[in-house]
Amino acid sequence: MDALTGLEGTDAGHSLALVLALTAALLHAIFGALQKGRHDPWLSRMVIDASYGLMALPIALFLVPWPEPHMWPIFAGAFVIHGTYKLLQGLCYTKGAYTVVYPVVRGTGPLFAVIGASIVFGERFTALQWAGVATLLAGIYGLAAYNLRHWTVDRETMPLALGLAVVTGLFVALYTTYDAYGIRATANPFTFLAWFFLIDGLGFAPLVAWFHRRKVAEVTDWASLARRGVIGGLVAFGSFGSIMLATRLDKVGEAAVLRETSTVFAALIGWLMLGEKTGPRRLALMALIAIGAVIVEFSG
Repeated sequence: MDALTGLEGTDAGHSLALVLALTAALLHAIFGALQKGRHDPWLSRMVIDASYGLMALPIALFLVPWPEPHMWPIFAGAFVIHGTYKLLQGLCYTKGAYTVVYPVVRGTGPLFAVIGASIVFGERFTALQWAGVATLLAGIYGLAAYNLRHWTVDRETMPLALGLAVVTGLFVALYTTYDAYGIRATANPFTFLAWFFLIDGLGFAPLVAWFHRRKVAEVTDWASLARRGVIGGLVAFGSFGSIMLATRLDKVGEAAVLRETSTVFAALIGWLMLGEKTGPRRLALMALIAIGAVIVEFSG
């Protein structure tokens, strides 16, 4: 623990934050595909949240220090923000195709996360870094526009899905900035992570079960759904834990931008696992995303 916090603000911490942010990007794309996969997105979210909440329970109670008193209002705020984000994300996946809405969500997030980090933490981007952000956003939104133009399924609900995706992206920025504040507000970052997963998972899953009780009653393949929940819970630990530790070790804005290379991973997952086509134009747009992230990282 002391070795990790001792890296804050150092070159070694910066390098570790880079690795953590890219790890979070890959895992977040996998997480999105798990929620959008063969099961209803709401049911997938329910079992994933329940899984990581139960996994976090013994860690929070027995393995990490208990939160300081000032942390409880922070956890309450995080629950509300993340709950709203998950509601919006579930609606996105219900109304629109994964490869169309996911880039819009992830493209909107980093821009406002950078702005939020400048307000809350006083972070500043250089002109070249802003050029990198612009390059990354051009690739992400270009990918979304290309997918929309060539997608033939659910086109009647796609305008609504895209609008929801933009609002969801705003909440991505909000929770990234808010959680970065939260993990810096406690002495032990793993206390924040364990209690966040406990409160968020065991608080949100029963709400989904209640509001979608008809869908729950219709489930016949609980074994498959439970497996998805356990896998998704482990992926969530790695994804959220990685990006939160990255924001504690280094700049919030840079970590937020690097995480959005998840769009590249998402496109690859869509191609390899979901049978979605990836042509030269999409590959070029994905390259723009990667180039933008590289510019942001190495021109600070």
